[in-house]
Order: sequence, then C-alpha cells, then structure tokens
Amino acid sequence: MTSITISSLPGRRQAVWLAMLLVLGLRPETGLSQEAASAIKVTVKEGEGALNNIRTGRAKDPVVVVLDAGDQPVQGAQVFFLLPELGASALFPAGNSITVTTGPDGMAVGRGMKPNNVVGEFEIRVVASYQQQTARAVVHQTNVAPQKSGGGGGKTALLVAILGGAGAAVAVGVTRSGSKSSAPPPSNPTSISAGGSSFGPPR
Repeated sequence: MTSITISSLPGRRQAVWLAMLLVLGLRPETGLSQEAASAIKVTVKEGEGALNNIRTGRAKDPVVVVLDAGDQPVQGAQVFFLLPELGASALFPAGNSITVTTGPDGMAVGRGMKPNNVVGEFEIRVVASYQQQTARAVVHQTNVAPQKSGGGGGKTALLVAILGGAGAAVAVGVTRSGSKSSAPPPSNPTSISAGGSSFGPPR
C-alpha cells in the first residue's frame, strides 16, 4: 500500500485526514494498519521435503519458528500441527495433530511423528496463534519404501575378501620360496661332436 503523507495539506484538511486515518486504523507514517504491522509469521526450519521411511517407521519431525513483524522470535505462541487423515500421512503420539508452545527462540517441534504404510506425498498444516493473531505454513513430506537389499553385496564382499586373502597367501608362498631356494643347477653341458672331434667339458 502506498504511504499517505499529510504534512503538505492545509491545517484543517490535515486534521480531517488524520481523523479519517485513525478511524480506519491506519498510521499516517506508512498507511499500514496496526494489525498488519504487528502480525506474526511462521517459517519452516526443518522437515520440508523430507523422505520418511515406512519400512523403518522413521519420519522427520517438522520444526517451525514463529516471528513477529521485526523478525524477532515470539515466545508463548501456540503452534498447531495437523496431519492428513487419509492417504499418505503420519501420526503424532496422540493422533494426527499436536499443539506446541514456543520457547524463547520462537521454535516449535512436532515431535514423535511416525509415517503410516502409504507411499506418497502429503502436507503438514501449521497454524500459529499469539495474542489474537494467526499465521499459517505448510510442510511437504513424502513417505517412501526403499527396496530391501538382497544380500548379494555382502556375498560379493565376502568373496572378494577370500580371494584377496588367497592372493596374499600365494604371494607370501612365492616370496618365501624365492628366499629359501634358488633355481635348480643346470645339468651337465651336452657334448657337441663334429666329425671326429668332440667338444665338451674337461675331464
């Protein structure tokens, strides 16, 4: 909304405009209502886009922060987390909803959430209230079911370890053989005859 400036108006018209602004709940400096200027807001800190493993029953707890108009944390705000009742979803310890009060850091955590057995995306709706002010946010998560490992990887690793050990044993055997014995001595040189002459080692 465009700011409203009344300082340039004549004195009587200034008074008229000022009275109208006060009736409408507007501040002459900014043209914003007092309610809008002091409104709270909710920001998602953790849990957005999380993947929940339905095989292990583990889910990412949503974490939000309630801030005032000056981006300062709001203590004592009531934060309501709501999960879908049908389809892909999860449960808090007491059901599909939980209410948390923010601390000095303005933080609220939907603790203890566990996914149901339905694969798919779902939304966690968040509503914060403080001194007759409300703010909303949505956290998106997905339930997944990773495939179980078939055990082939473990067998392969075991086979590699066995082969590696066998190779090492062979290497050790070769090394020890080389250190303890040398190559066998050559046999007696063969005599070479050519006609009536022969050549060989001295007798």
